[in-house]
Amino acid sequence: MKVERIHQVHELLKSRKRISLDELCEIFNVSKNTIRRDIAELEDDGIIQKVYGGIVLREANITSLEPFSTREIRHKKEKQRIAETAAEQVNDDEVIYIDSGTTTMHMIPHLARKKNLTIVTASVYVLELATQFNNFTVIATGGTLQPPIKAFVGASVLQCIQSYNFSKIFLAGTGISVEHGVTNASPLECEIKQCLVKKPCPKYLLVDNSKFDVSSLMTYSDFKSLDFIITDAQPPEGYLREFNADNVEIIIAPEK
Repeated sequence: MKVERIHQVHELLKSRKRISLDELCEIFNVSKNTIRRDIAELEDDGIIQKVYGGIVLREANITSLEPFSTREIRHKKEKQRIAETAAEQVNDDEVIYIDSGTTTMHMIPHLARKKNLTIVTASVYVLELATQFNNFTVIATGGTLQPPIKAFVGASVLQCIQSYNFSKIFLAGTGISVEHGVTNASPLECEIKQCLVKKPCPKYLLVDNSKFDVSSLMTYSDFKSLDFIITDAQPPEGYLREFNADNVEIIIAPEK
């Protein structure tokens, strides 16, 4: 039964290219734990790759991005906790970069009491939220709007990033794994994130616990390029060993 189910998952992916865990549970009428064990075997065999919310064939080229609005509602409370903890790392008089993402955007309300704060961003949502407060200096990177991620991309974004000296950078990612580091589903957005991790300032990665053991289309950073990871739960032991070896500090957002 298990062998046949694993074979059928492989066959489904050949025609579908991408499928969610929820769909697999419904198709085979089994629990998520059962499907995860099946997926682990396919992954060990190098047949599939885990991405945010599902799996793809390892050789498949992912060209579509999940809409921002559907990603934003997942694990919202955890993301808000993480963002509040991230905002606590910001001091008055700093110039910070807030990356586009469904967690980083929640930092804005918690920065309202900071004085003389400058925020640089390519995120449409961060820009929109920041307009509700009058104590920020907000700099938009410009660029070409990519609707699925509600952010600007392109050469002008890279030029802007290279021009500014940041006090701190707050990054987002669609997946994090020991094998592939920090990953993202958009090649154009990855280009921006790769530029950000090269900046000589403290870099914070904001990821909720559902992003661990997930690999998306492209790796944009290894662990040693980061300084801090802010999450909502203690990561597995294997990650802690890697973070310790790479001098990455873990910050756990407290429950409210």
